[in-house]
Amino acid sequence: MGPEQKVSGMKAFLAQRWFLIALAGVLLAGFLGSGSSLTAPLEALANSAMIRYGIVAIVLFLMALPLEARSVWQTIRTPWPPLLGVAMNSVAVPLLTWSVVILLGTRWLSRDMGLGMLATAAIPCTLASAAVWTRRAGGNDAVSIVVTVITNASCFLVTPFWVLTLTGKSAEIDAVQMMRHLAFFVVLPMVVAQALRLAREFGRWATRHTVALGTAAQLGILCIMYFGSVQTARRFQAAGGGWVLSELLIVIACVLGIHLAILTIGLLGARRLGMDRPDQIAVGIAGSQKTLAVGLQVCMELGFNIVPVVAYHVMQLLVDTLIADRLRHGTPPMRGERRK
Repeated sequence: MGPEQKVSGMKAFLAQRWFLIALAGVLLAGFLGSGSSLTAPLEALANSAMIRYGIVAIVLFLMALPLEARSVWQTIRTPWPPLLGVAMNSVAVPLLTWSVVILLGTRWLSRDMGLGMLATAAIPCTLASAAVWTRRAGGNDAVSIVVTVITNASCFLVTPFWVLTLTGKSAEIDAVQMMRHLAFFVVLPMVVAQALRLAREFGRWATRHTVALGTAAQLGILCIMYFGSVQTARRFQAAGGGWVLSELLIVIACVLGIHLAILTIGLLGARRLGMDRPDQIAVGIAGSQKTLAVGLQVCMELGFNIVPVVAYHVMQLLVDTLIADRLRHGTPPMRGERRK
């Protein structure tokens, strides 16, 4: 391989993996640099709730802007695949996660990590990668978009319900305030973005600049990630301890197992119900993915550990890339399914 090919290959690798690399850098900067005089101005920003909320609103607005409402309405005409995906994401994931946390107990999982896992299970489907990975796998990305819209639009009700139900922290959680925050900083930006798309020229512009808008949203997520890592590092410093590597590995194994289990159940469940293969893929992927932006905000607002939501997001990005390629190129249509 010549020098030019090596440079080209490196550029392609960085173009595909830059977010994961930046994610690792931001986490390290937040965890290791917390308390340093060099990062003091940034940590001051991390303490401002309005700045955090504002960034979340901007990120969700940018992520919702390229979504086409037309594909949503077309998919609603045959609602069973998206409804199954919503059920997997909003019901199956929380129940499975709760079972895993209970099974492990405090011997294998600290209360802080357990709360973070339960909060991760309560958040909606990711706005960007679910449709992208579904399309990459040869699935029906319109179904993923509908699952995304429904879970995010209803998260101001669903997320507080599951957090209260699963964590048992009813005395410490203001459910009404959480609902208000999620409605204002998550649902409203999506509504505004879709309202702006009603102007045809603006809608065409947003569609043409999908990649740029997605990149800007990811930069916003990195900011939220830094704030969350700073807060988490401070809690551990105040407690006089840090993470145990074994517990971190357990959390990674748990969130990966939960994600893969729900993805598999979604694929097989949709197949058993006689859905077409593209719909099966959409149900599996959208039903098992979770959004980082909302997860970080929920964990920071409630004082939960952000490690599980970060681990879940990183694992879904890594493994779903491999799974999507396998689904697209590796396995033929099953019996009774339509060929594309």
